[in-house]
Amino acid sequence: MVTLVLAYAVVAVAVPWALGRHRRATACAAAVLPAATAVWAATRAGRDDLTEKVAWAADLGLALDFRLDALSVVMLLLVGGVGAVALCYAGWYFEGPERLVIGTLVAFAGAMTGLVLADNLLVLYVFWELTTLSSFILIGTTRPDRAEDRRAAAQALLMTTAFGLVMLAGFVVLGQTAGTYRISALLADPPGGAAAEAGLVMVLLGAFAKSAQMPLHAWLPAAMVAPTPVSAYLHAAAMVKAGVYLVARLSPAFADTGLWRPAVIGVGLVSLLAGGAIALRQDDLKALLAYGTVSQLGFLMVLLGDGTRTAALAGTALLLAHGLFKAPLFLAAGVVEHEAGTRRAGELSGMGRRLPVTAIAATAATVSMIGLPPFLGFVAKEAAIKAFAHGGLDAVVLAGVVAGAALTTAYGARFLHGAFAGGGGGARAADPWGMVVPVAVPAAAGFAMGFFSGPVQAMVAPYADTLGRGTGYELALWHGLGLPLALSALAVAGGLGLFLLFGRSYPARPLRWPVPDGQRGYNGVARAILAGAHAVTKRAQVGSLPVYLGVIGTAVLVVPGAALTVGMIRGTSPDPAADALRGWDNPVQPVLGVVVIVCALAALRARRRLSAALLLSGVGYAIGGLFVTYGGPDLALTHLVVETLSLITLVLVLRRLPERFPPRRRKRPARFATGLISLCLGGFVATFLVVATLSRGTRPVGHGYAELAAEEGTDNVVNMILVETRALDTLGEITVVGVASMGVIGLVLSGRRAPHPSGGEADAGEQGRRRWLATSGRPALGGAPMVPAAAAARLLAPAILVFSIYLLIAGHGRPGGGFVGGLVAAMAYVLRYLPGGRRELATALPVRPGVLLGGGLGLAVATGAAGWTFGGFADGDFLKSEILHAALPVVGDVKVPTSLFFDVGVYLLVLGLVLTILSTLGASLDRSALEESALAEESDTEEGDTEEGGADEGGAAEGARS
Repeated sequence: MVTLVLAYAVVAVAVPWALGRHRRATACAAAVLPAATAVWAATRAGRDDLTEKVAWAADLGLALDFRLDALSVVMLLLVGGVGAVALCYAGWYFEGPERLVIGTLVAFAGAMTGLVLADNLLVLYVFWELTTLSSFILIGTTRPDRAEDRRAAAQALLMTTAFGLVMLAGFVVLGQTAGTYRISALLADPPGGAAAEAGLVMVLLGAFAKSAQMPLHAWLPAAMVAPTPVSAYLHAAAMVKAGVYLVARLSPAFADTGLWRPAVIGVGLVSLLAGGAIALRQDDLKALLAYGTVSQLGFLMVLLGDGTRTAALAGTALLLAHGLFKAPLFLAAGVVEHEAGTRRAGELSGMGRRLPVTAIAATAATVSMIGLPPFLGFVAKEAAIKAFAHGGLDAVVLAGVVAGAALTTAYGARFLHGAFAGGGGGARAADPWGMVVPVAVPAAAGFAMGFFSGPVQAMVAPYADTLGRGTGYELALWHGLGLPLALSALAVAGGLGLFLLFGRSYPARPLRWPVPDGQRGYNGVARAILAGAHAVTKRAQVGSLPVYLGVIGTAVLVVPGAALTVGMIRGTSPDPAADALRGWDNPVQPVLGVVVIVCALAALRARRRLSAALLLSGVGYAIGGLFVTYGGPDLALTHLVVETLSLITLVLVLRRLPERFPPRRRKRPARFATGLISLCLGGFVATFLVVATLSRGTRPVGHGYAELAAEEGTDNVVNMILVETRALDTLGEITVVGVASMGVIGLVLSGRRAPHPSGGEADAGEQGRRRWLATSGRPALGGAPMVPAAAAARLLAPAILVFSIYLLIAGHGRPGGGFVGGLVAAMAYVLRYLPGGRRELATALPVRPGVLLGGGLGLAVATGAAGWTFGGFADGDFLKSEILHAALPVVGDVKVPTSLFFDVGVYLLVLGLVLTILSTLGASLDRSALEESALAEESDTEEGDTEEGGADEGGAAEGARS
């Protein structure tokens, strides 16, 4: 199961990259994996549950749990089947390649697959938010020039993420109350009490927002600005089902709690009726289907939240049927819009004659939605009516279900009438088969499953049986004459009457009474939040860095500082042993300590920015020396290289700032407060370190890591931790590094085009790469090109690169590793950049920094995943380290640990990060300097022209007088 989720990540990147120029081939190739997922899920129907566990931090109880059961099978059929259909449709729908859309659709399918397979609340939440992120990208980036799309994307993101955080809080409450975050264990022994009920309320809020239940539904109609394949897949068949799925997943354990049924059924009925009524008044075909989706999701909430076996049978059958009729309806609306240029029902006429096959497929899907035999929708609707045909309070629910079915009939007829009715529209045209086949396939599947309801019963019955209550009802196409059939016929007749009365006018006639508008409510809340944020920001963000640092320092002193002081006063602090505290272990240490103090005080008194930067670097270098004296060469080497790169970056930035600091304008009380906070904070940190050192009562963890290093056959404990025992954590960290590099690019180059490292167009860079001794551009530090320095840098850079490779390879047993090796390699390119400028950097760079970032991250993922593939997920080894032996003719026996390949990925990513910062920050600063220089030259030229013109005029006048 983990392999399946990872396969989606690989396909999402690989297929668009490899076939991106051929959109139809890209879409069809990307559809293979979702289709295979659906086939695999179908083969698992009716079989025992499949479980898988990937240990993350076993000592902390952190693990990735996955489970495939009957409910997951139904959802995977939807996610995979509808996903394959939507992807194939996208290949013919879009005019351009649309790599981002295809890749993101595949990534969404992977996130949705992980969500329905997750057997851990926290893992489920991670995939939950990944689906939200995918939706945001697909809505807002397809047509980024449209403000409406950006607003809709932001609304969907804010609504689902905000209530997703509320749901996460509910997960934490439930997990802590139950003592486990495993969903299967939670369902087997559900927690009780007020805390558990509060957690359930928070979880339900997140589910209601995700499934667009009223009054949290406004984001779904707004999201209809997304392309039709996105609407059909995410906002009709898959993503909006996540909330319904969560309710269905928790219902067997919590349906009997006091708040569950009233909350779920109440919200579901309101959404069912109100959504259907609003859909009946829509002129836009996609808006009609969107509100119809809100209504149908409410119906699913009622069925899957009721907690009875018959309702669960109806709910799971309708869950499957809904995807099979709502996705083709959205796709059919897209075909109509694609051919007619509009989806406004009042502007359409005769599309049924122009697109006969599309009309037939859409009619079949609508009939299934209405619930007419022999479609699967009819089977599910009869089971739903049967579930509540018991009198008592169920009669109220039954009345709501019948009324909702009538509204479904009415807006279904309005959709067909608006999209395909009329006799005009010109001559009959051929249906675009690339788009029509994806419409017809799910509609035909809904028709076939109505006849073969037995396999559907066998597939969904294991989930329904977990509820354990209700009669022995089974899904079937014909149960004879009875109350369910009579009420179903009544709903259809009533719906046709509503359509004849209210559904045939375009646009719909205005109502005489006000109707609550969810969009206006969202806009009002958003404006209020922004106004409050502006008010708070105006008072809290005063624009002074010293004030911010003072607030942070004061908070540290008030909370942990006060606790430390109280503990020492009460005598809970340990008594120092005779040899516990020493001034130094090496006579070099006090010397370095004095250097740190002197440099820090000098930096405080420095008035020039460059002087202060150099003095602060002196503090850093002295601390690196202290690391060496304490036996940490790896840490010292990394620290020194980082300190050097930081100094260079700081110098680049200082070029754009005044040479001196501004004069001190703070009054004495402010300066006194600053000094007091600084002294107290320094005293707190020093005291805390001493107390922490003396409070150690157990064996240091370093010995344990040393034992692990001996088992792994390595002498470098630090590198062993990073790339072997904690490789999964390191992968997360380097992923954050990659994201941070993209953030640097966005911040530095906001509002301007990303510069090529050469400073010119790409062609110029390519020409520069063809010659090793290229002409140097503007130096990074200004002035004329420094030819001797550039020549020296070209001579030193290869040696530095070789040394970085040595550090990379030696990291298994000696000081070094991928991280420090990448930093040292970056130093070689920094040396090329400083004397020669952007063109020199372009000459030295073999590839763009982004290739190094992506390649390094991809290599690290592939190496770690190989450990899972060959070692098995049960072992929990993301990176299964092995020693590879090779006998070379001259060198002899060579041992290569597989962790070295992971370290190579880290090496490439770190190198790419530094080069990204250098090429964006340095090149951006160079461009700004060149622009200012050009403006100055232009100004000087204009002044010279003016003076020359004045002289000419004076000479002419003097000649005239003569």
